[in-house]
Amino acid sequence: MFSIPEQFSSATKANLEAQFALFSSLTGKAFEGIEKIVELNLTAAKATLEESTAAAKQLLSAKDPQEFFSLSAAQAQPSAEKAIAYGRHLAAITSGTQAEFSKAAESQIAETNRKVISLVEEVTKNAPAGSENAVAILKSAIGNANAGYEQFSKTSKQAVEAIEANLASAVNQFTQAAEKVVPRAAAK
Repeated sequence: MFSIPEQFSSATKANLEAQFALFSSLTGKAFEGIEKIVELNLTAAKATLEESTAAAKQLLSAKDPQEFFSLSAAQAQPSAEKAIAYGRHLAAITSGTQAEFSKAAESQIAETNRKVISLVEEVTKNAPAGSENAVAILKSAIGNANAGYEQFSKTSKQAVEAIEANLASAVNQFTQAAEKVVPRAAAK
């Protein structure tokens, strides 16, 4: 049987190790997300440069203003479509990284919670007579902390869902606006 200080020391060490593991995991996920965004931006920049050069050459070869404006309008739709695709891809990367963060944090918090409850139960078994009120207060505090975490977790999930819905709505509105403008420009 362990003494109470040894139990707390062991629990503290395990908690610190778990926090370090969580931090390492989240850092890895953050770098993966950043790598994906950098790769997306480099690919988009390279493609944009190549397409802009080709478009400029095409526009400079126009024989009259009518042809120039016709070429300009024809280039507007692919550009708008590419911007929409870029926005969607960026949103997917961001959403995926956020989901990984949430999953890692939730599992770590659940494991830490389980360990704390286990420690409290073990300590209460070995608690001296007359300490029932202190044990009840400790259990109540842990219960309140768990309830607070559950509420925070639920609120965070709702906020993330609202952000994702707003982003999807913005992309859809941009898509609809671009689809209305591009045909008008092409008709001129």
